[in-house]
Amino acid sequence: MKSDDRDAAKAKLFDEVRQNIRNFLDADNDGKLDGDSPICYWFGPTNTHRKWIAKSGYELWGINPDDLKGKLPAYLPDVPEIREDFADYLGEAMAFDAALVVLDEELQRLGIADDTLLVVSGDHGVPGVSRGKCNLYDFGTHVPLAVRWPSGIEHSNRVVTDFVSLPELATTFLEVASVEAPASMIARPITPLLTSDQSGRIDPSRDAVFTGRERHVATAREGATPYPQRAIQSDEWLYIINFEPERTPMGDGPGLDDGDSDFPSEDDLRENTFAAYADLDASPTKAFVTLNRDKYPEAFQYMVGRRPRIEMYDLKSDPDCLNNLAGHSDHAKTEKQLNDRLIGELKRTGDPRMSEPVMFEQGMFVEPVGPGNKKKQSAASKNKK
Repeated sequence: MKSDDRDAAKAKLFDEVRQNIRNFLDADNDGKLDGDSPICYWFGPTNTHRKWIAKSGYELWGINPDDLKGKLPAYLPDVPEIREDFADYLGEAMAFDAALVVLDEELQRLGIADDTLLVVSGDHGVPGVSRGKCNLYDFGTHVPLAVRWPSGIEHSNRVVTDFVSLPELATTFLEVASVEAPASMIARPITPLLTSDQSGRIDPSRDAVFTGRERHVATAREGATPYPQRAIQSDEWLYIINFEPERTPMGDGPGLDDGDSDFPSEDDLRENTFAAYADLDASPTKAFVTLNRDKYPEAFQYMVGRRPRIEMYDLKSDPDCLNNLAGHSDHAKTEKQLNDRLIGELKRTGDPRMSEPVMFEQGMFVEPVGPGNKKKQSAASKNKK
């Protein structure tokens, strides 16, 4: 790609970001904030969401896929196709970073940067990649979180290791805006962490985080059933309960695991999420691992294979979560402690998985309706085996 083309593509992105926030904060473009009420502006670009343009990581952002050799998660084949996919993802992350600069420029222009609580966070792991988005492994739930608030954070430039869950941002925003949170919002604000003068672990009770999943694509599995999971993660341990282990975690695979003779093509797997394993976004990584499953059977199993009811990983020695320690006598005490704490939290918060019948397995939750169903029925053309 020529330099002029790169610059034009970036300029188009930045202009869109600038115009959107300006329309929200300063519609008349007079350099002053419209109104005097607290504002909440949600910037949710689709940069790091599938699909992105192949080779864009290198052509737009200068990320050489070969520089990622030896740096991929251990459960993925370290091959050019997947390294390029990761390079493109990192390029989209750089585009997001550059867009944040534009947002800050607008806050500075309006003179409100110091009084604005600016929070930057991900919401899940990499889409379209094994154990990323739609998974409770560390790669699927551990996301960046950075906070800037010049007038509210006296002690800045700190790294805090307390575990934070994204619902806690909502109650934090309400508290900062002097709005009382409704009783149904039980997440505690992170304001004490922001106003503290300490680094590292500030609140000893924030030594773990609880995560969960029911479904992503409604029709990923026959009968529109979910894949229910709950987990607790601490500095050292990840403990996962897969409540329905007989189900396929990433959805059904037509022509792959049902004996059907129809087989999704490479284009289907790269471009159409609903062609197979619909809880895993379409991507070059998904296509490569699926089509080369005979050569890389372990990678394929890690990506879409069924999982045991209980998983437990030592994150210090096994950050990629490959060695399941559940059921090992050497770790029985730790497993019981993690299970008791997780189940206790689910009961305390009234998680529907703790009562029968489970509402997520009933009525509208399992009705095969919505755009996902339609797209699945009209999937791109398939090739015969």
